[in-house]
Amino acid sequence: MNNLTHFDASGQAHMVDVGEKAETRRVAVACGSIHMQAETLATIESGDAKKGDVLGIARIAAIQGAKRTSELIPLCHPIPLTKVSVEFHIERPAHTVHCRVTAETVGRTGVEMEALTAASVALLTIYDMCKAIDRGMTIREIRLLEKLGGKSGHWQAG
Repeated sequence: MNNLTHFDASGQAHMVDVGEKAETRRVAVACGSIHMQAETLATIESGDAKKGDVLGIARIAAIQGAKRTSELIPLCHPIPLTKVSVEFHIERPAHTVHCRVTAETVGRTGVEMEALTAASVALLTIYDMCKAIDRGMTIREIRLLEKLGGKSGHWQAG
C-alpha cells in the first residue's frame, strides 16, 4: 500500500499531510454525460420541465457539489475554491447531455475531486429533475480530463 497516499505505513487510513507543500495555482477539468430518451432531451431544451430550468439548476448544483466535496469524500481536504465553471453540451442525435467542469484553487492540494464531484452532482441533478419522464437515463464516463499544478505538474487524459 506504499503507493496509496491515504494509507500510513501500517495500512491505516489517514488524511494526507499537505502542510509542507507549496501553495500553487491548481486546476482540474472533469467531464461526464447523461443519455436519455429523445422526449426527455426535448423537454430539457424547451425549458418546459415541471421542476424548472434543468441545466440552470444542474449548474448551481455542480458548483455546490464542488464546494462541499470535503463533506462527502472522507479524506479530502476542505479547500478554498477560486473558480468553478460548468458547461453543458447537448448532442441531439445521441440524446445526450455532456457536462464539463473546471475547478480552480491556489493551495497545497489539487482540485481533482472537486471537479469530479461537481460533474457527478450536475448529472445526478439532471436525472432527479427528469426522472418523472425517463427513469432509464444513464450517467456515463465521469472522468478526469486534465489537472495542472502541484508537484506532479500537468497531466492530461489520453
